[in-house]
Amino acid sequence: MEILTRRLDDLGPRTVFDLCRLRQDVFVVEQACAYPDLDDRDLEPATRHVLLLDAGRLVGTARVLDDGGEQRVGRVVCHPDVRGTGASGVLMRAAVEAATAAAPGQDVVLGAQSPLVGWYATFGFVPDGPEYLEDGIPHTSMRRVGAGASAS
Repeated sequence: MEILTRRLDDLGPRTVFDLCRLRQDVFVVEQACAYPDLDDRDLEPATRHVLLLDAGRLVGTARVLDDGGEQRVGRVVCHPDVRGTGASGVLMRAAVEAATAAAPGQDVVLGAQSPLVGWYATFGFVPDGPEYLEDGIPHTSMRRVGAGASAS
């Protein structure tokens, strides 16, 4: 498997299509959440898209946003064909690396689907607020304290 981290403008049209299609197929169709996935944050100059490729085929993606004082990992998704193979861990490690490389010392945050809180904890994230509903799915805010920073 291969990892690429790129800005949207640096991706070819087919890769952008595959990225949007994967997010749509999983988040909108499989999870039955009608929401505006194309929310303009993909276009921000500081946004990085982490792509997981298997033999040239896009099988996973995540995006890393610059939220000012912290980096945000979101839209973490793997194709059903690679679930249970460790691919999601490869993708998540790469997303955390992209976030910390972009802003060393900043915290990294995410909104985890609540059943996955323990999985995200394996990457150094801890719950950071009460559970909330997003598109009818329970989520938990999580934070990974940046190197050189202290937890509050």
